[in-house]
Amino acid sequence: MPKIGTIIVVTLWCAAFCPRPAAALGFSPPKPKFSYTDASGKKQSAEVVDKFYPKKIVQPFAKVDPKIDPKLRRAATIAEERAHAHSLSKCWHFVKEALVAAGVVKSRPQTTLAKQAGQELVNNYGFKKLPVSDPYQAPVGSVLVYDAKREAGHVEIRTENGFVSDFRSKTPSRRPLIGVFAKT
Repeated sequence: MPKIGTIIVVTLWCAAFCPRPAAALGFSPPKPKFSYTDASGKKQSAEVVDKFYPKKIVQPFAKVDPKIDPKLRRAATIAEERAHAHSLSKCWHFVKEALVAAGVVKSRPQTTLAKQAGQELVNNYGFKKLPVSDPYQAPVGSVLVYDAKREAGHVEIRTENGFVSDFRSKTPSRRPLIGVFAKT
């Protein structure tokens, strides 16, 4: 019993005489300020930012168009599985392989430049150019072909949450869009 009494007395003494934290008393620590002199010579100050909250870029998910050949959605999945984190500069090669593996085309397309892909897909494989000018509005599985002045161009396939060729990306290419192609 004497041990319990001692513990109670010590606890009450600590509660009565020990200082409490400043936060419990309603005080908050001062926010650090950065002081500077502006162009007109006036002294200014601003609070120091200690946390960064980036704005999230929210783009709509791609829509599945029931009129588009379902094999194109399978090609998008195959391309996404085979894609790398960064470009290997073989976008048309990877897109060709995905189209053949999914059974969208019977033989491998022969053009070497990516910017020629749309014309070959229309002429030889039954694709049609869709009336879409915004890559984000392209349906899942559609093939997007981009131009480049003195380069090969770029080709990618629209996936549910981005774009894929030899690499994955949440954003489309910045090159000028030639067209969006799909098989119905």
